[in-house]
This record gives sequence, C-alpha cells and structure tokens, in this order.
Amino acid sequence: MMNRTAQINRKTSEVEIELKLDLDGIGKTEIETGIGFLDHMLDLMARHGQLDLTVRARGDRQVDDHHTVEDVGIVLGEAIDTALGDAQGIRRYGSALLPMDDTLAQVAIDLSGRGLAVLPTPFDGQIGGFDAQLIDEFLIALSRSGRFTLHASLLWGTNRHHRAEALFKGLGRALADAVSRDDRVDGIPSTKGTLR
Repeated sequence: MMNRTAQINRKTSEVEIELKLDLDGIGKTEIETGIGFLDHMLDLMARHGQLDLTVRARGDRQVDDHHTVEDVGIVLGEAIDTALGDAQGIRRYGSALLPMDDTLAQVAIDLSGRGLAVLPTPFDGQIGGFDAQLIDEFLIALSRSGRFTLHASLLWGTNRHHRAEALFKGLGRALADAVSRDDRVDGIPSTKGTLR
C-alpha cells in the first residue's frame, strides 16, 4: 500500500513555509503560522479529517496576514496533490453537512485534477483580529494548487467564528471522504482513465 505523505517547502520574499502531511493519519497536528485563528482552523480541519499535519510558517505580517494565509493554502494544496500520487483506488468525491451551534455548513469536493472554488457565501468583517475575507483567499489557493473542485456553502448562521469552524470541520470531513480508499475502485475513478 502506497505511503500517502508529502513534505513541501516554500520560500519567497514574503513567506517561508514548511509543511508535512499524511493523508492516512490520526489527526495529529503541530501548527505554528503566527496567526492564531489560522492555526485553530487548520487544527480543526486536520483533526476532523484524520490528517496528520505539521505547518511552520513565517510571513510578512508587518504588512498584513494575507500572504501567509494564501501561501499556506497554496502549500497545503500542493501537499494534498503530491500525497495523492496517481489517485489509484480513491473514492474521489467527498461531502459533509456539518452543524456548529447556530451554523450549518455544506462542503463538497471532487478530486478532479481541476482546481476551482465555488464560495457562494463569502466571509467579511473580523473574527477577533483576523480579516475574515482571508478564509476565501485560503480556500481558493487550496483548491487551485490542490487541483480539486471545492464547493463550500454556509446554509445558516450568523456568528462568524462558528461559520468558519463549521466550514473548516466540514472541509476536513469532506477531504477525508474523498481521499479514502475504496476496494471496489479498480484503478483511477474516472471514465477517461486519469485525474491528473
């Protein structure tokens, strides 16, 4: 059975990121991005998705959090894509309908090889000191570099923190579903014979 792990490093003039991912983990995390809210969301995603995730990031936060958040999304997407390899025997599709107190989120993923994020309920305002619009930037970067289609909707709820939590927990659950192995799948789950 293939080892579905990845280690990705990214260094630019704006950020430096080291990330390790195991798709077949137990939800163990070590996350330090310098942005407490992002750390919390990544921890929720990994724990609920049973992903082992280590992230170390340093960014130009004297400017703002944008570059760090977006680039962590880029690197995590690259790690998912790398860890999947040729995607032999995976379920490919995953979804989650997830409640979080007053909030209900719906997340659906297709590991199609085509990066696209559909986010009909964009975030705005602040969550603590965090610019909530960066959640959308993270999800767009994640899906593009991960080469998967992501639909993420908030069906109900007004509390921004709960809305973000529900979305990231749902993302973890949907991702775990999509990357899971299915013994009934012979080869690549595509009529064209490739997802990559």
